[in-house]
Amino acid sequence: MTTLYDVVVKNRHVEGGNIAVMEFESATSTQLPQVEPGAHIDVHLPNGMVRQYSLCQNPNQVGKFRLGILRDAESRGGSISAFDDIQDGMQIQVSAPKNLFPLYPAKHTVLIGGGIGITPLLTMAYQLLQDGESFELHYCGKSAASSAFVDELKQGELAAFTHFHFKDEGANHRAFFEESFTQVEPATHVYTCGPNGFMDWVINLAKSHNLPDTQIHKEYFQVETDLTGDSFEVVAQRSGKIIMVNAEETILTALAREGIKIEMSCEQGVCGTCMCDVIEGEPDHRDVYFTDEEKADNEQILVCCSRSKSPRLVLDI
Repeated sequence: MTTLYDVVVKNRHVEGGNIAVMEFESATSTQLPQVEPGAHIDVHLPNGMVRQYSLCQNPNQVGKFRLGILRDAESRGGSISAFDDIQDGMQIQVSAPKNLFPLYPAKHTVLIGGGIGITPLLTMAYQLLQDGESFELHYCGKSAASSAFVDELKQGELAAFTHFHFKDEGANHRAFFEESFTQVEPATHVYTCGPNGFMDWVINLAKSHNLPDTQIHKEYFQVETDLTGDSFEVVAQRSGKIIMVNAEETILTALAREGIKIEMSCEQGVCGTCMCDVIEGEPDHRDVYFTDEEKADNEQILVCCSRSKSPRLVLDI
C-alpha cells in the first residue's frame, strides 16, 4: 500500500492567471521525505479523486512539497478540484514522492519545458546547479503573463541558465531548437515535459540528431488512450475468478465488477499504480509508463488502459 502523509496547505497563490502554486507541510510530527529531481506525488483531492503532480522546488528545501497546478478546463475534474478546492490551511493527504522521471549523470543536460511542463524540470535545474553540472533550462509558452515561476527564474539563482521562448515576445522555439540541436554534443541528455505534441516534436528532433533513446527523457501529464477492443478473458489466479472483459470496458472496470479491487490513480497508463504481474497471455500495452523493452517482456500490465492480444490473460491477482 502507498504511504500517505497528512499535510497542511501553505502559501497558496495564483501565477499566470490559472496556475495554483502551493506548498505542503506535514500536519503531524512525521517529517516529509526528501525530494528527488523528477519526482511527483499523488494528491488526494477534496472531490475524492487522486491525481499526480510534479514537485517543483529546490531539493534542499527539506520538509515541504511544492506544486504548480494548471486549472485545465478540459480535465476530467482533477485539476479543477485542485485549483478551486485546495486552499491555505486545509489538511489533505498526499503520497511519498515517486520518481518515474529521474535525472541521470551527463556531460551536459538540456531541459525543455512547455507550459506547465516546466514543473519537474525546475527541481532538476536546482539539483544540477547545486551539483555544479553543465546544463541549460528552456521555458516555452504563450507569454510570461500566462506562465508560472517566471519571476523566480528571472531573478533567482537559475537566471543565468534559463532561456525563455514566449510567443508574444516573438520567440519561435522550433526554429531555435532546430538550429541549436545541430551543435548538440553526443553525450548530451535531453529532458522534456509539456503537451504531448510538444514533447513528441522535441523527442523526434533529438532522435534526428542521433541522440539515442537512453539519452532522451520525457514525462507525460496526461494522454488520450484508446481503451476499447475485442472482448477477452482474464483469469485472476489468486482470487480464483475467471472474468470476461467486454469490448467497451477496461480490465480495471471488469475486475471491480467482480469484487476485485486494484489500487489505481491516473486511469490513463501514466503513473503505474495499477500494475499487475502477467502469468500467461500476451498483453496489448496501451500505456506510456513502460519502456518498449518492458512491454516486449510482457511480464506486467497496467490494467487501467491495456487489453489483451490473446483470448485469455492470466494475472497474479
